[in-house]
Amino acid sequence: MATLPQYCTIFILLAVLVFIFVLVNMNFLEHKVNFKLDFNRVSTDPEMHKNFCTFKPLPPLDAQEEHFLLRSIAWPMIPLLPDHLSLKQTSDPAHSTFTILPRRRGGQWHVGDQLEVIIQTYDFSGIPKNSGGDFFVARLHNSKLGAGVGGQVVDHLNGSYTAVFPLLWEGSAEVEVTLVHPSEAITVLHRLTTEQPDRISFQSLFRSGSNSETTTCNICLRPTQQRLCNYTDLGTGEPWFCYKPKNLGCDTRITHFKGEVKQKLKANEEKLFQSGVNMKVIVPASGPASVTVLPKLEDQQEVESRIVTLRLSGYYYQGVWRALGDTAVRQFNSISAISQCLRGKVVHLYGDSTIRQWFEHLTATLPDLKEFDLHNLKQVGPFMALDNVNNILVTHRCHGPPIRFASVPTSELHYIANELDSLTGGPNTVVVIGIWSHFSTFPVEVYIRRLHSIRKAVLRLLDREPGTVVVIRTANLKALTLYEALTNSDWYSMQRDKVLRAMFTRLNVHLVDAWEMVLAHHLPHSLHPQPPIIKDMIDVVLSYICPQM
Repeated sequence: MATLPQYCTIFILLAVLVFIFVLVNMNFLEHKVNFKLDFNRVSTDPEMHKNFCTFKPLPPLDAQEEHFLLRSIAWPMIPLLPDHLSLKQTSDPAHSTFTILPRRRGGQWHVGDQLEVIIQTYDFSGIPKNSGGDFFVARLHNSKLGAGVGGQVVDHLNGSYTAVFPLLWEGSAEVEVTLVHPSEAITVLHRLTTEQPDRISFQSLFRSGSNSETTTCNICLRPTQQRLCNYTDLGTGEPWFCYKPKNLGCDTRITHFKGEVKQKLKANEEKLFQSGVNMKVIVPASGPASVTVLPKLEDQQEVESRIVTLRLSGYYYQGVWRALGDTAVRQFNSISAISQCLRGKVVHLYGDSTIRQWFEHLTATLPDLKEFDLHNLKQVGPFMALDNVNNILVTHRCHGPPIRFASVPTSELHYIANELDSLTGGPNTVVVIGIWSHFSTFPVEVYIRRLHSIRKAVLRLLDREPGTVVVIRTANLKALTLYEALTNSDWYSMQRDKVLRAMFTRLNVHLVDAWEMVLAHHLPHSLHPQPPIIKDMIDVVLSYICPQM
């Protein structure tokens, strides 16, 4: 039997061994207060490459909502593409047509009716398609009246689609149908996001003294033998990882920047993304492309679509955006009107470069709103502008990673939810959020989880200060090249736009419907909409802030 001194000797020996082990592995365990290494993420198992983009389990209610959201944006099943793809059997906008259907109850069209248009798709051989999944957008417009409104497109899953429009003005109303992507291109876009969510890489520079190293970073990092630095945010739980530098610690990371773009297409798949051929191409009409709309009659029984219930936020008339909801859009056409609305207000703008446009618009429009030179990069910020005369403060800060900017100091990588939690709020505080474009290459779950954290922070803000004005900017359509289509397609944006609307519905927040405003306008689609559309967006925001002016 061992004696007490023998037990003490064994205990001391074990303690010394543990101490030596810690010293030897100190470099492996080093971390800052807000860093935690997740060793389970490091694997050399080749099978894990298939499922390397994994997520932590959500609480039951959040998981149920995520499941509902994913089902709500599920795209029609599309057959797998053959290894040797040919355009002959793919959707061709030049052969496809649309036809305006006659008024269901007969007679002439009147303001208040709803117009239905049938779209029939054909392939490049002129053969009708018998499956769905093409991505169309449609608008109704009158260039002389400066009028336009978006339509809703319904997929019948048999090669035909119906576009439905409200008739909102008297005179001519011309239909325009655009094939954004054929169904075969959607198959490629879906596969890229599933199999290559890391096709846009991000990198970070690590530096200590004269030593520096650069490593790859992402939400989804492929397993290797390299150790990881885990920069998951403690406040929001948002994940972010970098491969650990060989000779530097995780706490020496100083910048974040966009790296290479590597996406693997199969043979001939790039032919599915040709401007003027099968991407963003207008579909011809098989007959008349317009109708004449007469004034609304007294006691008129309006003709509404039986296919879809229209839910549109507004339309253009005489070049001005008009709301179809409860809040009228006022025109703030003078410096004094804008300054009076914003007097005594603090306006915080959070998000990507499409929100930075609003900061630039306000500082360019209001001569007394002077921007402070904070010596930050123009693309990155943060930015601040002050009008001393009217006591107006406007700030802008970009959202946290993923963000595709050239170079961002890691000290400026702030998550929107954390920023909202730092605000006092109140009736003189305006919060504007726009976040969507930089999430297009990732699985939609990444975006849903980011919105989860932002929504919870919005609810906390409104709970402590219900008078705070919160405005959400939606995604918008853009010009598409091959690169833009594969990394930032309108199809990606449309899916995330649907998620955003669903997650912020029934909250005390206001929506700026950038998608419908860009779709309805006659100006070309652009990631950064042109000044007239930005002015309309700012008018919508100011109308929320000052509804009685």
